[in-house]
Amino acid sequence: MEALLEVVNLKKYFPVESGFLKKSVEYVKAVDDVSFKIYRGETLGLVGESGCGKSTTGRMLVNLLKPTSGEVRFEGKDITKLKGAEEREFRKNIQIIFQDPYASLNPRMTVGDIIAEPIKINRLAKGEEVEKRVLKLLEYVGLASYHRNRYPHEFSGGQRQRVGIARALAVNPKLIVCDEPVSALDVSIQAQVLNLLDDLQKEFKLTYLFIAHGLNVVKHVSDRVGVMYLGKLVEIGDADSLYDNPLHPYTKALLSAIPVPDPAKKRERIILSGDVPSPLNPPEGCRFHTRCQSCMEICKKKEPELKDVGQNHRVACHLY
Repeated sequence: MEALLEVVNLKKYFPVESGFLKKSVEYVKAVDDVSFKIYRGETLGLVGESGCGKSTTGRMLVNLLKPTSGEVRFEGKDITKLKGAEEREFRKNIQIIFQDPYASLNPRMTVGDIIAEPIKINRLAKGEEVEKRVLKLLEYVGLASYHRNRYPHEFSGGQRQRVGIARALAVNPKLIVCDEPVSALDVSIQAQVLNLLDDLQKEFKLTYLFIAHGLNVVKHVSDRVGVMYLGKLVEIGDADSLYDNPLHPYTKALLSAIPVPDPAKKRERIILSGDVPSPLNPPEGCRFHTRCQSCMEICKKKEPELKDVGQNHRVACHLY
């Protein structure tokens, strides 16, 4: 398969400033040396606990955040070095759907203006053609033509997320970063939005990076799944392989928390001890060793590499 986007040794450190001169005394290592590929036409799921660096990674892919180091290659070109007109031209290719649809929509603009704005800025259409495209996009996401004259506060959460999806589609992107697009919605609405994203992927031949907390949601939509812990990618592989045969102890713990729909069946719950360490001062060696039930002496000293264990499955663990 052809890689549409490749992330190489990506890092993002946020400075912690102190004193009158605002001197940087420490760094929050939000994303620390992450590498992966997203293949054309697939959905890559990215999961992990809050604060593991999922959303920061997603925002670097769309150039909303500049990395501390590393590369983001889109169709072979490093987008982290783009500036000016070249960067504006690139932005059409990758769009983002934010977690909170209400916070990401301008409350002073009608839905029609919100969707039309990226079309006008990128000069994709003029005059009546803009209006035609807006109506078509509303139709694609399951909204009516009269919705274009309403404001975001007049919609439900699910409808607002549909507006966010329409805005992302407005510039004909090749890749969409879905940053927890259903986590703020009711379960019944979640299913509708997930099915909509699936239909749009087939219609427009889109590629997705799907960021989420819920592993059951990610399994439903993803071709491959990556698991992050404290700024590191600890496991990545085909969705079926990772869910049926998880290798990393952290992945096993996450999967054990998924409820089983059959009351006659019981899943052995893995309870992790302790709290997630601070990204200001991550543990030496494997970052998960402070909470791992399979911790060995080498785990405390040497950081494991993300190694291929066969069948398109990679894991960063000294057990393998």
